[in-house]
Amino acid sequence: MSTLDEADPTCPAPPPGLEHVIIPRAHDVGGFEVRRALPAKERQMVGPFIFFDQMGPGEFLTGKGLDVRPHPHIGLSTVTYLFEGEIFHRDSLGSAQPIRPGELNWMTAGSGIVHSERTDPAQRDRTRRMFGIQSWVALPKNAEGTTPGFVHHGAGDLPLVDDEGVRMRLIAGEGWGLRSPVAVSSPLFYADAVLAPGARLPLPDQHEERGAYVVQGSVEVAGTRFEAGRMLVFRPGDALALTAGPDGARLLMLGGATMDGPRYLFWNFVASSRERLEQAKEDWKAGRFAKVPGDEKEFIPLPEGRVTVRAEARPA
Repeated sequence: MSTLDEADPTCPAPPPGLEHVIIPRAHDVGGFEVRRALPAKERQMVGPFIFFDQMGPGEFLTGKGLDVRPHPHIGLSTVTYLFEGEIFHRDSLGSAQPIRPGELNWMTAGSGIVHSERTDPAQRDRTRRMFGIQSWVALPKNAEGTTPGFVHHGAGDLPLVDDEGVRMRLIAGEGWGLRSPVAVSSPLFYADAVLAPGARLPLPDQHEERGAYVVQGSVEVAGTRFEAGRMLVFRPGDALALTAGPDGARLLMLGGATMDGPRYLFWNFVASSRERLEQAKEDWKAGRFAKVPGDEKEFIPLPEGRVTVRAEARPA
């Protein structure tokens, strides 16, 4: 998904224990709603997470589907995780992989990669629902130019706990005494938690920056309730827990170490220097990125007139 240009909505003042409450901005992409929580005016990154999009929930009619044409990335890892539906991923490494609910696609762009995200033609013969999250994890400076890579993990590969009304899958990183097998470039955590009504989930205490996105239902934190579609960013070090509302809740928990300096964003590129962004722009326009095998006929042109955004790491 490409960067949106809509203005951020006004977010409420955070209650005690929280630094920010972010209301995602919504955008319609061909009848399919995308809601972006990061980067936002209030906060550009939570740990290494620099981009956070909710895709749907929505429905594709018969014959329709997702068609994100080949486009490039540098300096980040794309993290795709679904609740409903299926997406077929192809990239310039030759990867061709469907992703389904509970599974993980982790693509490291590093020095440069191209990929497409589509609905498989075999899946277009009936109405299909789609609901999921795509996030970007910025790479530390010493890994920005790393060799591109792609890994897929099935739902059974990721640690899962079910205890006292909390069913949680640790997607990546470390937290709550669990460790995911997904290789990461910096300390982080990323988890999918389903809470029964009244169930409590504490924040992991070993990470400096911590956030929670309310996917469904509602949660209460320090006496304040938050409905679905809110990104909560917590103060470092506070021992807090989230309590599910009367209908339960589904949360994506995320965070990690503070990034090693600001990052610049342009379209699908992330870098620690403007010069690297300019080089990537010229490389894409000149056709110097590799093609996507099996999806060579189309591509997304470089958007002209878009501004470069500086994303700040959290001040010490």
